[in-house]
Amino acid sequence: MRIRNGADFLEATIRSHIDAFDEIVAVYNQCTDATPEILARLASELGPRLRVIHYADRVYPPGSADHAKEPASSPHSLVNYYNFALARTRFAHATKLDDDHLAIEPGLTALVDGVRRGTFGTEMSCFSGFNLARRENGSIGVLASDPFSGGGDIGVFPVSAATHFTHDRRFERFQRGGLKRAFRGIVYWHLKLLKSDMGFGNYELAGNRDSRYAKKLAALEAERRVVDVEDVQALMSFADRSLMVARNLGFPLPGKAALKADRWSAAVQGRSDAEFQVPTSLKPSR
Repeated sequence: MRIRNGADFLEATIRSHIDAFDEIVAVYNQCTDATPEILARLASELGPRLRVIHYADRVYPPGSADHAKEPASSPHSLVNYYNFALARTRFAHATKLDDDHLAIEPGLTALVDGVRRGTFGTEMSCFSGFNLARRENGSIGVLASDPFSGGGDIGVFPVSAATHFTHDRRFERFQRGGLKRAFRGIVYWHLKLLKSDMGFGNYELAGNRDSRYAKKLAALEAERRVVDVEDVQALMSFADRSLMVARNLGFPLPGKAALKADRWSAAVQGRSDAEFQVPTSLKPSR
């Protein structure tokens, strides 16, 4: 975990994942909220399964001009910060966990068990989440304009010297060292848009008005339609539906297209009502 001002859902995220993983390495940076206190309390309770580390240097946010020009090896670079966190893990496999990911069972357990048994070989086992948002009446559902989080960039992978982060002018980019990717399920609720700042506070948009994240926030504020999870299927485009049908019929698809088709299948075909029950009482911690 790389955390900056994640107090809203940090404790819920850690508690929902801690029993599935051998350890969670929580590296926090530039926090002005209760993140350090929450982590210290949980570490005292959970013991060595939760390892808390403070990355003390100023880190330039993704999308900023400073990030674009900062060398990856600089302590101020997001890339260096992310590689620092990854290097602190101690097990054969690792995955990125954000402070606003609430685990969905039994998908997470099935994913982790498959990795432990060696069922998935040396692939990167990719997974996704549903992007949750709040309606004007306070109820929670799935964001219609962007229903999914994770499009092949998040997954459990065998750690090696070839798995690391590199610099992109826009953000950090994960290098998976030639690992093939396979989709393993929808295993979390993405709570970013339920945060008090909609999850955009860390981008420092006041000083980065041309950031790609400023444009994303403007688009979200313009289109905030929310649907029930059982209505997500209606959001599929003709192209999405064609990909899913082709995949189900066994036609070969290129990597990203196969991942997208499998994600849609998991969302609209492979789910059960008991598995995808949207949490209804989520409120940011104070």
